[in-house]
Amino acid sequence: MAETSAPTKQHLYLVDGSSYIFRAYHRLPPLTDPEGTPVGAVYGYTTMLWKLAADLDEADGPTHLAVILDAGSISFRNDIYELYKANRPEPPEDLVPQFPLIRDATRAFSLPCIEEAGLEADDLIASYAREAQRMGWDVTIVSSDKDLMQLVGEVDGPHGPARIDMLDTMKNQRIYLDEVAEKFGVTPDLVGDVLALMGDSVDNVPGIFGIGPKTASKLIAEHGSLTAALDAAPDMKPSKLKERLIEGRGDAELSKVLVTLKEDCTLPQPI
Repeated sequence: MAETSAPTKQHLYLVDGSSYIFRAYHRLPPLTDPEGTPVGAVYGYTTMLWKLAADLDEADGPTHLAVILDAGSISFRNDIYELYKANRPEPPEDLVPQFPLIRDATRAFSLPCIEEAGLEADDLIASYAREAQRMGWDVTIVSSDKDLMQLVGEVDGPHGPARIDMLDTMKNQRIYLDEVAEKFGVTPDLVGDVLALMGDSVDNVPGIFGIGPKTASKLIAEHGSLTAALDAAPDMKPSKLKERLIEGRGDAELSKVLVTLKEDCTLPQPI
């Protein structure tokens, strides 16, 4: 990991680089270099990364910083569910040649650029965050990805509390327990249960048909877990909801597997 300073408390920032890339691509008009190579996303990405570094330097910034990327479009989840993310289009043609340039640009910042075939960036972020937390470090995940909200919270580390929060740079907002509760109506450890019920059309996670975010949050808040909510369905009064919970149990349990982050990946680079 790249060290930026050395205060007593170690604080690791993990940048969700894939979301940065696509945000940069869609924010700027097409740009090319003198040879005609598309570079708009590269320019936007480096501008965003530079601004993040400058903002963090002025604030209570990180001691360690890394950018985490998706190595490809296929992960171990496709072995579990063949249609996982099957509805996603291929990256735009003019973005593809910019991927290696973006990786080179990240390293030019003297930042680790971490990826691993078969794993999603979210799994690497989860694994680095948990390992750092076990070491007693604070962690900030630079992303607004709802899946990563499962990681938010504090544990007792070897030298006191070790906290994981998130930073949404688009809104300049920190995401912690209150923000997770406001969005999902539950604590971070139950976010995956809510996601399993409601599904995710972006990632093609099925969930249970007809159950949206509000109903999913209500069910998990009332019953305390996905399994408990599904187990309670047969005793519910007759309704469409009861039928959907009973008929969709298999999809919900599959979805829980798909949305659960892998927190024990072998780390490609040591902390």
